[in-house]
Amino acid sequence: MPKKITYAKGSIIYFEEDKDDRIFILQKGLVVLSSTDVETKSPVTEYAKEGEFFGVKSAFGRFPREETATVVADAQVIAMSVAEFEQLFSSNKQIIMKMLRVFSNQLRAIHKRSEQILGSGEGINPQVGMASVAQCFYDDERYRSCCDICLKILKLYPESDEKENIARLYADSKKRHDMMMAKSARQGSGDQIVIPAGGSGFYLPGFERFVKTFERDSVIISEYEPGETFYLIQSGSIQLVKCVNGVRKNLDILQPGEFFGEMAILENSPRSATCVAIDKVEVLEFNKANFEALITGNPQMALILLKLFCKRIYDQKRRLKILFISEPQARLANVFMMFDEMHPSPSPSDKSRRFNLTTSDLSHWSGLPSDVVREEVNKFVEKRRIEIFDNHIIVNNIVDMKRVADMNRVGDNRRERGSLV
Repeated sequence: MPKKITYAKGSIIYFEEDKDDRIFILQKGLVVLSSTDVETKSPVTEYAKEGEFFGVKSAFGRFPREETATVVADAQVIAMSVAEFEQLFSSNKQIIMKMLRVFSNQLRAIHKRSEQILGSGEGINPQVGMASVAQCFYDDERYRSCCDICLKILKLYPESDEKENIARLYADSKKRHDMMMAKSARQGSGDQIVIPAGGSGFYLPGFERFVKTFERDSVIISEYEPGETFYLIQSGSIQLVKCVNGVRKNLDILQPGEFFGEMAILENSPRSATCVAIDKVEVLEFNKANFEALITGNPQMALILLKLFCKRIYDQKRRLKILFISEPQARLANVFMMFDEMHPSPSPSDKSRRFNLTTSDLSHWSGLPSDVVREEVNKFVEKRRIEIFDNHIIVNNIVDMKRVADMNRVGDNRRERGSLV
Protein backbone atom coordinates (compact mmCIF):
# COMPACT_ATOMS: atom_id res chain seq x y z
CA MET A 1 0.00 0.00 0.00
CA PRO A 2 1.19 3.58 -0.67
CA LYS A 3 2.53 5.25 2.47
CA LYS A 4 2.02 8.79 3.72
CA ILE A 5 5.32 10.19 5.03
CA THR A 6 5.98 13.51 6.77
CA TYR A 7 9.35 15.26 6.35
CA ALA A 8 10.64 18.26 8.31
CA LYS A 9 12.32 21.19 6.57
CA GLY A 10 15.92 20.30 5.68
CA SER A 11 15.26 16.56 5.36
CA ILE A 12 16.68 14.61 2.43
CA ILE A 13 14.15 12.28 0.81
CA TYR A 14 16.83 10.70 -1.36
CA PHE A 15 20.35 11.51 -2.60
CA GLU A 16 21.70 11.56 -6.14
CA GLU A 17 23.01 8.09 -7.12
CA ASP A 18 20.74 6.36 -4.56
CA LYS A 19 18.99 3.25 -5.83
CA ASP A 20 15.36 3.52 -4.83
CA ASP A 21 12.29 2.16 -6.65
CA ARG A 22 9.76 4.46 -4.98
CA ILE A 23 7.66 7.10 -6.74
CA PHE A 24 6.52 10.14 -4.77
CA ILE A 25 3.58 12.55 -4.89
CA LEU A 26 3.98 15.80 -2.97
CA GLN A 27 0.78 16.51 -1.02
CA LYS A 28 1.90 19.47 1.08
CA GLY A 29 5.03 21.60 1.37
CA LEU A 30 7.88 22.16 -1.08
CA VAL A 31 10.68 19.89 -2.33
CA VAL A 32 13.71 21.02 -4.33
CA LEU A 33 15.34 18.63 -6.81
CA SER A 34 19.02 19.49 -7.25
CA SER A 35 21.47 18.03 -9.76
CA THR A 36 24.55 19.07 -11.76
CA ASP A 37 24.52 20.12 -15.40
CA VAL A 38 26.54 17.61 -17.44
CA GLU A 39 28.12 20.26 -19.65
CA THR A 40 28.69 23.29 -17.40
CA LYS A 41 28.97 21.41 -14.08
CA SER A 42 26.81 24.15 -12.59
CA PRO A 43 23.97 23.30 -10.18
CA VAL A 44 20.49 22.74 -11.60
CA THR A 45 17.48 23.36 -9.38
CA GLU A 46 13.88 22.33 -9.96
CA TYR A 47 10.91 22.35 -7.63
CA ALA A 48 8.29 19.68 -7.03
CA LYS A 49 5.04 21.43 -6.25
CA GLU A 50 1.96 20.17 -4.46
CA GLY A 51 0.16 17.49 -6.46
CA GLU A 52 3.22 16.67 -8.62
CA PHE A 53 5.10 13.39 -8.99
CA PHE A 54 8.87 13.11 -8.57
CA GLY A 55 11.37 10.24 -8.64
CA VAL A 56 9.44 8.67 -11.52
CA LYS A 57 12.17 8.15 -14.15
CA SER A 58 14.71 6.40 -11.94
CA ALA A 59 11.98 4.21 -10.38
CA PHE A 60 10.57 3.17 -13.75
CA GLY A 61 13.99 2.72 -15.33
CA ARG A 62 15.53 1.03 -12.28
CA PHE A 63 18.64 3.20 -12.43
CA PRO A 64 20.28 5.45 -9.80
CA ARG A 65 18.60 8.71 -8.82
CA GLU A 66 19.63 11.63 -11.02
CA GLU A 67 19.01 14.30 -8.40
CA THR A 68 18.88 14.94 -4.66
CA ALA A 69 15.40 15.62 -3.24
CA THR A 70 15.54 18.09 -0.35
CA VAL A 71 12.59 19.33 1.71
CA VAL A 72 12.65 23.16 1.86
CA ALA A 73 9.29 23.52 3.63
CA ASP A 74 7.72 20.94 5.94
CA ALA A 75 6.29 18.36 3.56
CA GLN A 76 3.89 15.47 3.36
CA VAL A 77 4.38 12.96 0.55
CA ILE A 78 2.82 9.74 -0.68
CA ALA A 79 5.44 7.09 -1.47
CA MET A 80 4.56 4.10 -3.62
CA SER A 81 6.22 1.30 -5.55
CA VAL A 82 6.12 1.08 -9.35
CA ALA A 83 3.56 -1.73 -9.09
CA GLU A 84 1.34 0.43 -6.86
CA PHE A 85 1.64 3.35 -9.30
CA GLU A 86 0.59 1.06 -12.15
CA GLN A 87 -2.38 -0.21 -10.19
CA LEU A 88 -3.57 3.28 -9.24
CA PHE A 89 -2.80 5.34 -12.35
CA SER A 90 -2.48 3.06 -15.39
CA SER A 91 -6.05 3.82 -16.47
CA ASN A 92 -5.70 7.59 -15.88
CA LYS A 93 -5.10 8.72 -19.45
CA GLN A 94 -4.60 12.38 -18.48
CA ILE A 95 -1.74 11.64 -16.08
CA ILE A 96 -0.07 9.15 -18.42
CA MET A 97 -0.23 11.52 -21.39
CA LYS A 98 1.15 14.41 -19.30
CA MET A 99 4.11 12.26 -18.23
CA LEU A 100 4.70 11.13 -21.80
CA ARG A 101 4.80 14.75 -22.99
CA VAL A 102 7.23 15.77 -20.25
CA PHE A 103 9.54 12.82 -20.92
CA SER A 104 9.29 13.34 -24.68
CA ASN A 105 10.43 16.96 -24.33
CA GLN A 106 13.32 15.92 -22.08
CA LEU A 107 14.44 13.21 -24.48
CA ARG A 108 14.25 15.55 -27.46
CA ALA A 109 16.31 18.22 -25.65
CA ILE A 110 19.04 15.74 -24.66
CA HIS A 111 19.15 14.26 -28.14
CA LYS A 112 19.39 17.73 -29.71
CA ARG A 113 22.30 18.66 -27.44
CA SER A 114 24.16 15.48 -28.38
CA GLU A 115 23.62 16.23 -32.06
CA GLN A 116 24.98 19.76 -31.59
CA ILE A 117 28.15 18.48 -29.91
CA LEU A 118 28.76 15.83 -32.55
CA GLY A 119 27.86 18.21 -35.36
CA SER A 120 25.54 15.65 -36.96
CA GLY A 121 22.04 16.43 -38.11
CA GLU A 122 21.52 19.82 -36.49
CA GLY A 123 20.02 22.35 -38.90
CA ILE A 124 20.02 20.02 -41.92
CA ASN A 125 17.13 20.40 -44.36
CA PRO A 126 15.04 17.19 -44.07
CA GLN A 127 15.07 16.55 -47.82
CA VAL A 128 18.85 17.01 -48.00
CA GLY A 129 19.24 14.83 -44.91
CA MET A 130 17.16 11.99 -46.37
CA ALA A 131 19.13 12.19 -49.62
CA SER A 132 22.38 11.86 -47.67
CA VAL A 133 20.98 8.81 -45.85
CA ALA A 134 19.98 7.20 -49.17
CA GLN A 135 23.50 7.84 -50.53
CA CYS A 136 25.00 6.39 -47.34
CA PHE A 137 23.09 3.12 -47.82
CA TYR A 138 24.02 3.08 -51.52
CA ASP A 139 27.72 3.51 -50.72
CA ASP A 140 27.40 0.66 -48.22
CA GLU A 141 25.87 -1.55 -50.95
CA ARG A 142 22.55 -1.77 -49.08
CA TYR A 143 20.62 -1.23 -52.29
CA ARG A 144 17.19 -2.43 -51.16
CA SER A 145 17.28 0.04 -48.26
CA CYS A 146 18.50 2.82 -50.56
CA CYS A 147 15.54 2.17 -52.90
CA ASP A 148 13.06 2.50 -50.04
CA ILE A 149 14.50 5.83 -48.90
CA CYS A 150 14.53 7.18 -52.46
CA LEU A 151 10.85 6.28 -52.84
CA LYS A 152 10.06 8.05 -49.58
CA ILE A 153 11.84 11.20 -50.82
CA LEU A 154 10.02 11.14 -54.16
CA LYS A 155 6.67 10.75 -52.39
CA LEU A 156 7.34 13.48 -49.81
CA TYR A 157 8.94 15.98 -52.21
CA PRO A 158 7.39 15.43 -55.68
CA GLU A 159 8.29 18.95 -56.85
CA SER A 160 11.88 18.87 -55.61
CA ASP A 161 14.70 20.25 -57.74
CA GLU A 162 16.59 17.04 -56.89
CA LYS A 163 13.80 14.81 -58.16
CA GLU A 164 15.75 13.62 -61.20
CA ASN A 165 18.90 12.86 -59.17
CA ILE A 166 16.92 10.85 -56.62
CA ALA A 167 15.11 8.99 -59.41
CA ARG A 168 18.46 8.07 -60.98
CA LEU A 169 19.81 6.90 -57.62
CA TYR A 170 16.68 4.79 -57.18
CA ALA A 171 16.99 3.25 -60.67
CA ASP A 172 20.68 2.44 -60.18
CA SER A 173 20.03 0.96 -56.72
CA LYS A 174 17.15 -1.17 -57.97
CA LYS A 175 19.27 -2.48 -60.87
CA ARG A 176 22.12 -3.38 -58.50
CA HIS A 177 19.72 -4.95 -56.00
CA ASP A 178 18.12 -7.10 -58.71
CA MET A 179 21.56 -8.20 -59.91
CA MET A 180 22.57 -9.17 -56.36
CA MET A 181 19.33 -11.15 -55.89
CA ALA A 182 19.85 -12.97 -59.20
CA LYS A 183 23.44 -13.82 -58.32
CA SER A 184 22.39 -15.01 -54.87
CA ALA A 185 19.71 -17.24 -56.43
CA ARG A 186 22.23 -18.79 -58.84
CA GLN A 187 24.62 -19.50 -55.97
CA GLY A 188 21.94 -21.11 -53.82
CA SER A 189 21.37 -18.07 -51.57
CA GLY A 190 24.47 -18.48 -49.46
CA ASP A 191 23.69 -15.22 -47.71
CA GLN A 192 22.55 -16.33 -44.27
CA ILE A 193 20.15 -14.27 -42.20
CA VAL A 194 21.28 -13.97 -38.60
CA ILE A 195 18.25 -13.46 -36.36
CA PRO A 196 19.13 -12.14 -32.89
CA ALA A 197 18.13 -14.16 -29.84
CA GLY A 198 14.92 -13.24 -28.10
CA GLY A 199 12.93 -12.76 -31.31
CA SER A 200 9.73 -14.57 -30.24
CA GLY A 201 6.37 -13.06 -31.19
CA PHE A 202 4.37 -10.43 -29.31
CA TYR A 203 0.71 -10.09 -30.29
CA LEU A 204 -1.88 -7.54 -29.18
CA PRO A 205 -5.43 -8.86 -29.66
CA GLY A 206 -7.99 -6.61 -31.32
CA PHE A 207 -5.52 -4.51 -33.35
CA GLU A 208 -5.25 -6.67 -36.48
CA ARG A 209 -6.31 -3.73 -38.70
CA PHE A 210 -3.09 -1.90 -37.76
CA VAL A 211 -0.78 -4.75 -38.87
CA LYS A 212 1.90 -4.03 -41.47
CA THR A 213 4.53 -6.44 -42.81
CA PHE A 214 8.02 -5.53 -44.03
CA GLU A 215 10.54 -7.76 -45.78
CA ARG A 216 14.21 -8.03 -44.91
CA ASP A 217 16.22 -4.80 -45.49
CA SER A 218 13.03 -2.72 -45.85
CA VAL A 219 13.31 0.80 -44.42
CA ILE A 220 10.30 1.38 -42.18
CA ILE A 221 11.25 4.91 -41.22
CA SER A 222 14.14 7.04 -42.47
CA GLU A 223 16.25 9.50 -40.55
CA TYR A 224 15.06 13.10 -41.24
CA GLU A 225 11.66 11.85 -42.46
CA PRO A 226 8.68 13.70 -40.90
CA GLY A 227 7.28 11.69 -38.00
CA GLU A 228 3.56 10.97 -37.84
CA THR A 229 3.37 7.30 -36.85
CA PHE A 230 4.97 4.93 -34.39
CA TYR A 231 5.26 1.16 -34.28
CA LEU A 232 5.04 -1.84 -31.98
CA ILE A 233 7.00 -4.89 -33.13
CA GLN A 234 4.96 -8.11 -33.19
CA SER A 235 7.53 -10.38 -34.82
CA GLY A 236 10.99 -10.04 -36.33
CA SER A 237 13.80 -7.65 -35.43
CA ILE A 238 14.61 -4.02 -36.25
CA GLN A 239 18.06 -2.45 -36.67
CA LEU A 240 18.35 1.20 -35.60
CA VAL A 241 20.82 2.99 -37.89
CA LYS A 242 22.27 6.50 -37.96
CA CYS A 243 24.30 7.96 -40.81
CA VAL A 244 27.08 10.21 -39.55
CA ASN A 245 29.23 12.06 -42.08
CA GLY A 246 28.34 9.51 -44.74
CA VAL A 247 29.10 6.48 -42.56
CA ARG A 248 26.36 4.08 -41.47
CA LYS A 249 26.35 3.37 -37.71
CA ASN A 250 24.34 0.53 -36.16
CA LEU A 251 22.84 1.82 -32.91
CA ASP A 252 20.67 -0.92 -31.46
CA ILE A 253 18.51 -3.94 -32.26
CA LEU A 254 14.84 -3.94 -31.24
CA GLN A 255 12.84 -7.10 -30.57
CA PRO A 256 9.12 -8.05 -30.43
CA GLY A 257 7.23 -6.08 -27.79
CA GLU A 258 9.36 -2.95 -28.28
CA PHE A 259 8.25 0.39 -29.72
CA PHE A 260 10.08 2.59 -32.18
CA GLY A 261 9.28 5.97 -33.72
CA GLU A 262 7.46 6.81 -30.48
CA MET A 263 8.45 10.49 -30.51
CA ALA A 264 5.72 10.98 -33.12
CA ILE A 265 3.07 10.34 -30.46
CA LEU A 266 3.48 13.85 -29.11
CA GLU A 267 5.26 15.90 -31.77
CA ASN A 268 5.54 15.87 -35.57
CA SER A 269 9.33 16.06 -35.51
CA PRO A 270 11.84 14.63 -38.01
CA ARG A 271 13.00 11.08 -37.33
CA SER A 272 16.31 10.86 -35.50
CA ALA A 273 17.34 7.43 -36.84
CA THR A 274 16.61 4.96 -39.63
CA CYS A 275 14.81 1.71 -38.78
CA VAL A 276 15.58 -1.27 -41.04
CA ALA A 277 14.01 -4.74 -40.96
CA ILE A 278 16.68 -7.35 -40.15
CA ASP A 279 14.38 -10.18 -41.22
CA LYS A 280 10.68 -10.36 -42.09
CA VAL A 281 8.96 -8.03 -39.63
CA GLU A 282 5.35 -7.62 -38.58
CA VAL A 283 4.45 -4.42 -36.75
CA LEU A 284 1.41 -2.52 -35.53
CA GLU A 285 1.36 1.01 -36.95
CA PHE A 286 -0.25 3.75 -34.85
CA ASN A 287 -0.73 7.48 -35.17
CA LYS A 288 -1.77 10.10 -32.63
CA ALA A 289 -5.46 9.48 -33.18
CA ASN A 290 -5.49 5.72 -32.71
CA PHE A 291 -2.93 5.93 -29.91
CA GLU A 292 -5.85 7.13 -27.79
CA ALA A 293 -7.64 3.86 -28.59
CA LEU A 294 -4.51 1.89 -27.77
CA ILE A 295 -4.02 3.27 -24.26
CA THR A 296 -7.74 3.39 -23.44
CA GLY A 297 -8.19 -0.29 -24.14
CA ASN A 298 -4.67 -1.38 -23.10
CA PRO A 299 -3.31 0.88 -20.35
CA GLN A 300 -0.34 -1.45 -19.92
CA MET A 301 0.90 -0.31 -23.34
CA ALA A 302 1.07 3.29 -22.09
CA LEU A 303 3.09 2.11 -19.09
CA ILE A 304 5.46 0.25 -21.41
CA LEU A 305 5.93 3.51 -23.31
CA LEU A 306 6.60 5.43 -20.10
CA LYS A 307 9.28 2.93 -19.12
CA LEU A 308 10.74 3.12 -22.63
CA PHE A 309 11.01 6.91 -22.42
CA CYS A 310 12.68 6.62 -19.01
CA LYS A 311 15.25 4.15 -20.34
CA ARG A 312 16.00 6.21 -23.44
CA ILE A 313 16.38 9.41 -21.42
CA TYR A 314 18.85 7.63 -19.16
CA ASP A 315 20.76 6.16 -22.13
CA GLN A 316 20.97 9.56 -23.86
CA LYS A 317 22.17 11.26 -20.67
CA ARG A 318 24.72 8.50 -20.20
CA ARG A 319 26.06 9.15 -23.67
CA LEU A 320 26.01 12.92 -23.20
CA LYS A 321 28.12 12.55 -20.05
CA ILE A 322 30.70 10.60 -22.03
CA LEU A 323 31.07 13.46 -24.51
CA PHE A 324 32.14 15.80 -21.70
CA ILE A 325 34.85 13.55 -20.20
CA SER A 326 38.19 15.23 -20.83
CA GLU A 327 40.52 12.19 -20.89
CA PRO A 328 40.29 10.19 -24.15
CA GLN A 329 41.02 6.87 -22.44
CA ALA A 330 38.31 7.58 -19.87
CA ARG A 331 35.81 8.30 -22.64
CA LEU A 332 36.52 4.97 -24.31
CA ALA A 333 36.36 3.10 -20.99
CA ASN A 334 32.97 4.71 -20.36
CA VAL A 335 31.76 3.66 -23.81
CA PHE A 336 32.55 0.04 -22.90
CA MET A 337 30.78 0.49 -19.54
CA MET A 338 27.76 2.03 -21.28
CA PHE A 339 27.45 -0.98 -23.59
CA ASP A 340 27.88 -3.30 -20.62
CA GLU A 341 24.94 -1.57 -18.93
CA MET A 342 22.82 -1.60 -22.10
CA HIS A 343 23.58 -5.26 -22.85
CA PRO A 344 24.39 -6.96 -19.53
CA SER A 345 25.96 -10.40 -19.50
CA PRO A 346 23.57 -13.25 -18.59
CA SER A 347 26.31 -14.43 -16.23
CA PRO A 348 27.31 -11.62 -13.80
CA SER A 349 30.42 -13.55 -12.75
CA ASP A 350 31.77 -13.48 -16.33
CA LYS A 351 34.40 -10.72 -16.44
CA SER A 352 35.21 -11.10 -20.14
CA ARG A 353 32.74 -9.22 -22.37
CA ARG A 354 32.27 -9.19 -26.12
CA PHE A 355 30.87 -6.03 -27.74
CA ASN A 356 29.84 -5.74 -31.40
CA LEU A 357 31.90 -2.58 -31.81
CA THR A 358 34.64 -1.48 -34.18
CA THR A 359 37.15 1.32 -33.72
CA SER A 360 34.92 3.38 -36.02
CA ASP A 361 31.99 2.74 -33.67
CA LEU A 362 34.14 3.79 -30.70
CA SER A 363 34.89 7.04 -32.48
CA HIS A 364 31.16 7.61 -33.04
CA TRP A 365 30.06 6.87 -29.46
CA SER A 366 32.93 8.74 -27.80
CA GLY A 367 32.90 11.74 -30.14
CA LEU A 368 36.69 11.40 -30.56
CA PRO A 369 38.60 11.65 -33.87
CA SER A 370 39.45 8.27 -35.37
CA ASP A 371 43.23 8.81 -35.04
CA VAL A 372 42.87 9.54 -31.30
CA VAL A 373 40.72 6.42 -30.88
CA ARG A 374 43.30 4.24 -32.66
CA GLU A 375 46.07 5.58 -30.41
CA GLU A 376 44.11 5.00 -27.20
CA VAL A 377 42.89 1.58 -28.34
CA ASN A 378 46.48 0.53 -28.96
CA LYS A 379 47.29 1.46 -25.35
CA PHE A 380 44.45 -0.79 -24.16
CA VAL A 381 45.70 -3.60 -26.39
CA GLU A 382 49.30 -3.24 -25.13
CA LYS A 383 48.06 -3.54 -21.55
CA ARG A 384 45.95 -6.57 -22.58
CA ARG A 385 42.76 -4.87 -21.49
CA ILE A 386 41.07 -5.46 -24.85
CA GLU A 387 41.40 -7.58 -28.00
CA ILE A 388 40.45 -6.14 -31.39
CA PHE A 389 38.74 -8.15 -34.16
CA ASP A 390 37.21 -7.16 -37.49
CA ASN A 391 33.65 -6.72 -36.23
CA HIS A 392 33.86 -6.95 -32.44
CA ILE A 393 36.00 -6.11 -29.43
CA ILE A 394 36.69 -8.28 -26.38
CA VAL A 395 37.11 -6.53 -23.03
CA ASN A 396 39.12 -9.05 -21.03
CA ASN A 397 38.09 -7.77 -17.60
CA ILE A 398 35.05 -5.51 -17.38
CA VAL A 399 35.74 -4.85 -13.69
CA ASP A 400 39.20 -3.56 -14.59
CA MET A 401 37.67 -1.39 -17.33
CA LYS A 402 35.29 0.09 -14.75
CA ARG A 403 38.28 1.02 -12.59
CA VAL A 404 39.78 2.90 -15.55
CA ALA A 405 36.51 4.78 -16.04
CA ASP A 406 36.10 5.53 -12.32
CA MET A 407 39.71 6.64 -11.73
CA ASN A 408 39.57 9.08 -14.61
CA ARG A 409 36.19 10.39 -13.38
CA VAL A 410 37.79 11.11 -10.02
CA GLY A 411 40.60 12.91 -11.84
CA ASP A 412 38.09 15.04 -13.72
CA ASN A 413 36.34 15.95 -10.47
CA ARG A 414 39.63 16.98 -8.88
CA ARG A 415 40.50 19.17 -11.84
CA GLU A 416 37.07 20.81 -11.68
CA ARG A 417 37.47 21.57 -7.98
CA GLY A 418 40.95 22.91 -8.60
CA SER A 419 39.69 25.26 -11.28
CA LEU A 420 37.29 26.78 -8.76
CA VAL A 421 39.95 27.54 -6.17
